[in-house]
Amino acid sequence: MILLPLQIVVIGGGAAGFFGAIACAEANPQAHVTLIEASRQPLAKVLISGGGRCNVTHACFETQRLVQNYPRGGKALLGAFTRFQPLDTIAWFAAHGVNLKTEADGRMFPITDRAETIAECLIKAAFAAKIEICIGTPVTAVTRKNDEFEILLKSGESKKCDRLLLATGSSLAGYKIARELGHQIEPPVPSLFTLNIADSQLRELAGISVNSVNLRLSLPGKNQLQQTGPLLITHWGVSGPAVLKLSAWGARILHEHRYQCQLLINWLPELSQEEVKQKLLSVKSEWGKKAIALHRGVELPHRLWQYIINRANITTEDRWAAISNKTLNQLVLEISQGEYAIKGKGVFKEEFVTCGGVNLKEVNFKTMASKLVPGLHFAGEILDIDGVTGGFNFQSAWTTAYLAGQFMIKTTEDH
Repeated sequence: MILLPLQIVVIGGGAAGFFGAIACAEANPQAHVTLIEASRQPLAKVLISGGGRCNVTHACFETQRLVQNYPRGGKALLGAFTRFQPLDTIAWFAAHGVNLKTEADGRMFPITDRAETIAECLIKAAFAAKIEICIGTPVTAVTRKNDEFEILLKSGESKKCDRLLLATGSSLAGYKIARELGHQIEPPVPSLFTLNIADSQLRELAGISVNSVNLRLSLPGKNQLQQTGPLLITHWGVSGPAVLKLSAWGARILHEHRYQCQLLINWLPELSQEEVKQKLLSVKSEWGKKAIALHRGVELPHRLWQYIINRANITTEDRWAAISNKTLNQLVLEISQGEYAIKGKGVFKEEFVTCGGVNLKEVNFKTMASKLVPGLHFAGEILDIDGVTGGFNFQSAWTTAYLAGQFMIKTTEDH
């Protein structure tokens, strides 16, 4: 009896789909691997990520530290990262002709600074592994019977396979397929976004950045979520690493509150309120006759300082000597825990990240195999996993796709 080669289909032509298909085909050259992508532009997200440079991964090589960058999925990824982590990603791309570089903040990019380098590498590797690539081919439904999957295409054609990898990102069509195969989908909501602030005077400071602030979400009956890091004032509110991390960790809570709540900003998080007060008292003592607007005594951008004193009802003409204790205390509060009303969310254009997806309890993270459907695997953002900005979302895609690719070639019993 002639044994036919293992038929494997990957649905989704993004980072996880290509990486999973390549890992599978390289591990078992006898398998027939088909990659199906609905759009006519595979790897579209790769090409626009990182400002067109593609933030491939992050130079964080300790798994315990690495998982702390995932608001959802960190616990599940802990074991997975022991099998394939950023060092493995670096080595894989180097073996395929692409060297990465590390920037000061730990983000890693191709040395060409071109996202096309990564896309071209994946496409070249896919062709070298003899993967059949079908672009512009939407899938309408997937059924499983007699130990195989039947994939129905929009064209009316169908494909059959022994193993199926769903790597459809945050596509609603992918969630629909997973749900129809019996999986639970955690409701998708946005993650990694900027915050709109109602204060028009703050927005007039667009372009000003502060190296380190502490941000807290003030929500009734909730533990206050907080993040510390750089902040950028924008034409619509605030952005920057601290804001993006806060939005990621607070994604579900902010969604529940329709992106309407109070944001507390500590502009000088390295100082206690008492230390801030002592600095201001010292300035008052030494520069009593000087205008408060011009002699600030704390390390803040000049225009931001003028905005903050205005919030404490101090004018540009007011002198330090004339400031009352009550006004001084109000100024300390504005610096240490100023309140700002969040009125909606903006878009962080370099990343399009969603929290939500396939329930992680239904997936074996050693193999990325479904615990419910034999022969079904998952990789990438279709899973209820999301990371903060900095290359962490791509790393979870590489890791889950690699593991899925390695194990799809094995028998169902091996899973």
